[in-house]
Amino acid sequence: MPNIKGAIKRVKQSTAANEQNSRTKAAMRSAMRKADAAIESKADNAEELKRAAIKHLDTAAGKGLIHKNTAARQKARLTKKAL
Repeated sequence: MPNIKGAIKRVKQSTAANEQNSRTKAAMRSAMRKADAAIESKADNAEELKRAAIKHLDTAAGKGLIHKNTAARQKARLTKKAL
């Protein structure tokens, strides 16, 4: 644990940011899994789950959690699978 006040604050901030980023990435992965499963089983709500997954991918890419090209690639694969 740091002794300097500013360093203590940075540790708290980085811990909070890490938790938030972890939640966002976990939600993105869950949305991708749900959409993938719905597309595979040809579920009725596959289109809306696909849209939710794309929204999560865009959010993660916008925050810098994943690279924008990675998001684009995953969206393309998901869309291709849905056709």
